[in-house]
Amino acid sequence: MARVTVEDCIDKVENRFELVLLASHRARMISSGSPLTIERDNDKNPVVALREVAEETVSPEDLKEDLIHSLQKYVEVDEPEADSVPMVPNASHQSGGTEVNTVDDSAVEFDRMSEEDLLRGLEGLVPPERKDDI
Repeated sequence: MARVTVEDCIDKVENRFELVLLASHRARMISSGSPLTIERDNDKNPVVALREVAEETVSPEDLKEDLIHSLQKYVEVDEPEADSVPMVPNASHQSGGTEVNTVDDSAVEFDRMSEEDLLRGLEGLVPPERKDDI
């Protein structure tokens, strides 16, 4: 590899191992048809990828995210929590020949708490002291 190119990249990506991962990922992207952001100058894909990182025409953070995404086999999707299911309308109904009165729960309210509020509350908790009986 071009030593000058590698040393130019160390300013942008401090860890050499991470630089190798990012440059190899970008080289694979180039070989699969991704457009170049600099002139090729008769260089091979790994050198072009290093020059792109050195000249900051591609973002190392974007390459890192794309590399991580390409290696994931299962991507967990954060879906919003479903709203509470409405209760069955309150009315008297018959069950097996006997009339059953349902309780009017329309006045019951539940506290709503966001996940962030819950985590903040948990951080403020102090664990109970252990009592060792030994």
